[in-house]
Amino acid sequence: MTDEKSDVEKLKNRQLAQEQVARDALADAVTEADAAKQERRADKARYLREKLQEREQSEQKAGDD
Repeated sequence: MTDEKSDVEKLKNRQLAQEQVARDALADAVTEADAAKQERRADKARYLREKLQEREQSEQKAGDD
């Protein structure tokens, strides 16, 4: 379980980093199309990070039962 938890934590950290990179690129976007692309990437990374958080909480709850 500890290895699995660290894997989820690593994935969450990776998604956070990807979101931050996309948000930084959004600030530097030259065209509207590029800005939209970076915003979608950031939103996707945030969504995946939130889903990982939900999974982690669900697994913790299942472990408590």
